[in-house]
Amino acid sequence: MADITHQLALSEMPTGNSGTILDFQGGRTTNNRLISLGFTPGVMIDMIQNYGRGPLIVNVRGTRVALGRGEAAKIIVSSGENE
Repeated sequence: MADITHQLALSEMPTGNSGTILDFQGGRTTNNRLISLGFTPGVMIDMIQNYGRGPLIVNVRGTRVALGRGEAAKIIVSSGENE
C-alpha cells in the first residue's frame, strides 16, 4: 500500500476524507476568524459534507463547523489517501 499525500484547498476535499491544515491564503481578518474557530496549522480536519457547491461542514477539534465555500478555499490542507 502506498501512502499518497495531496495538497489542496479545503473546498476541494471530498466528503469522508480527512487531512491536516497546512496554511491559510486569506487576509488578516479571514485568517483571524479561522483561527478563532479552531482552524490552526497542524490540526486534523474531517470533511463531513461537501456537495461541490454551497457551504460545507467539517469536524475540527471535535466540533462541527459550517464554512462558506470562499472561506474554505483559503484553507490549504494535506489529504492523505491510502491506496
